[in-house]
Amino acid sequence: MQVTVEGTEIFAATGGRPFDPALPCVLLVHGAGMDHSVWALQSRYLAHRGRAILALDLPGHGRSAGEAVTDIPALGDWLIALLDAVGVAQAALVGHSMGALACLSAAARYPERLRALALLGVAPKMPVHPDLLALAAANDHKALELIDDWAHGPRAHLGGHPAAGTWLLGGGERLLERARPGVLHGDLAACDAYAEGAADAVRVRCPTRLILGADDKMTPAKAGTKLADLIPGAEAVVIPDSGHMMMTEQPDATLEALKQAV
Repeated sequence: MQVTVEGTEIFAATGGRPFDPALPCVLLVHGAGMDHSVWALQSRYLAHRGRAILALDLPGHGRSAGEAVTDIPALGDWLIALLDAVGVAQAALVGHSMGALACLSAAARYPERLRALALLGVAPKMPVHPDLLALAAANDHKALELIDDWAHGPRAHLGGHPAAGTWLLGGGERLLERARPGVLHGDLAACDAYAEGAADAVRVRCPTRLILGADDKMTPAKAGTKLADLIPGAEAVVIPDSGHMMMTEQPDATLEALKQAV
């Protein structure tokens, strides 16, 4: 579906069911340089089981128009503006990587708008190496290759995905290649600059679950667990044999952890 947020046309996948704001709403927010397609399995399952799903393309990403928002708190504000635009007073926010930071920021500052929070592949701080930032600023394809390699755990590099014929690394690289010039750099710079993770965590008031990959090299499970310790009442689920892209590397285990949270 298309929705206008602050004058910009935004695309959101609804999981194959019409969006009904009267149902419990779940907002799914992708990570740096990606789009709604990372939630393909999870969005469809939840939409067919009584949830109103919005798997977003953030501004400047995927099918959405406008310029990318390159500041995590501003991205958190934008998520709330989207809820206003679709007439939803309260939602479960689910974010992956950069999207998780945006959801965390929103949860800290708009507690009345969240009924639940799920953070995937996340840590209190997500610094980005200056060399990677420089490659992304130059729109160098090497930046995509490095991210794709680091984002997937050892099992994903070897194959054996439950969906026969799935090539996770190839698919991940093609997805990053679809990002417009400059978007990946803006996203990475936003993650690098966000320093409020720990302070925002202690302000969260809704039920919260962190879903972490045991083999995640970008946001190690140990760091994610530290973030969970800061959020009142939060719990952490660590998925075996998964790197940073748990939604595609271990889709069933991720869904199992997610559906209990939202």
